[in-house]
Amino acid sequence: MTEILSPVSAPAPQKPWRHRRRDWRQAAIMTSMSLFGAWLIVVTTGLAGVLGAYVAFAIVFPIVAFLASLPYGQKTGQDRMATAVICLAFSTAFIPWVSILFTVMNKGRHAFYSGFLTTDMLVNSADDPLNVGGISHAIVGTLILISIASLIAIPLGVIAAIYIVEVKGRFAGYVRFFTQAMSGVPSIVAGLFIYTTIVVVVFNRFNALAGGLALAILMLPTVARTSEEVLKLVPDDLRAASYAMGASQFSTVFRIVLPTIRSGLITASILGVARVAGETAPLLLTSQYFVKFTTNITSGPIAALPTYIFANLGVGSANSVTRAWGGSAVLLSIVFILFILARLLGGRNIGSKR
Repeated sequence: MTEILSPVSAPAPQKPWRHRRRDWRQAAIMTSMSLFGAWLIVVTTGLAGVLGAYVAFAIVFPIVAFLASLPYGQKTGQDRMATAVICLAFSTAFIPWVSILFTVMNKGRHAFYSGFLTTDMLVNSADDPLNVGGISHAIVGTLILISIASLIAIPLGVIAAIYIVEVKGRFAGYVRFFTQAMSGVPSIVAGLFIYTTIVVVVFNRFNALAGGLALAILMLPTVARTSEEVLKLVPDDLRAASYAMGASQFSTVFRIVLPTIRSGLITASILGVARVAGETAPLLLTSQYFVKFTTNITSGPIAALPTYIFANLGVGSANSVTRAWGGSAVLLSIVFILFILARLLGGRNIGSKR
């Protein structure tokens, strides 16, 4: 006797995106209730300022999120409680960064005029009106110093990472140890080292090359350690496939491994640049400060944005402090532009047309 099987009913298709409006509505309600609760805490406890209001909101918001989720079950309540805490942690880390950026740009904009980026301070002083003098000499000097440090530190850092991860030579442990130790060296110590060995002994004068060498010492451990961690992300199967095709270790590293992690190596380089872009102490001992536009890297002192900011702050007048804020804004802008360019270059496909 043939058994007749009943057809299996297919589950009805779900449309989870329909619940997004409800989730946003609930989030808006919880945020409004949290703001009201924070206002009550501020009024009753006397917490003052933006910081006090944020602390009150940070206390109330997770509690409101947990209580509003209780009708949906304990797990949903715990999930939304954790989501609220994570959002608060993110905002706590993000708000100071936005505050710093806004403060620098807001106070630095008063120093900008049509010739601020194209003139130097050769015939002007820090106390002069803000419609004369400029920062071109410091911008060019910063780019020169960063270029020298990058040409030295980036290749050495990548080679050190390759030796540790790919070659795994007998001294790999010592190389890792010294790169970790170098990351803790104070910047003033790097400046003193270059001052006593390069400035005094070799050139007998302050110059950009010495400043670039000091920055390279500080930049090298960041590039090496980050490149090492990026190289560890490459799967061993990729290397094994290359060896199986008859490729040597040199070809595998430089034709397979490094192109695979190109964006990671660019990120490591940018982290190194960001590490040294604002250093002032080593530059005061190596490249010093010069008010004239110059591109000679060995003949004498050269300006940089950190030393420009330091020199103007040392004067202490209203116009000089405003110039220092303007230099800070330009320095942040240069690092941001370099980061954007690096991400654009690192985001291209390996096989794209040049």
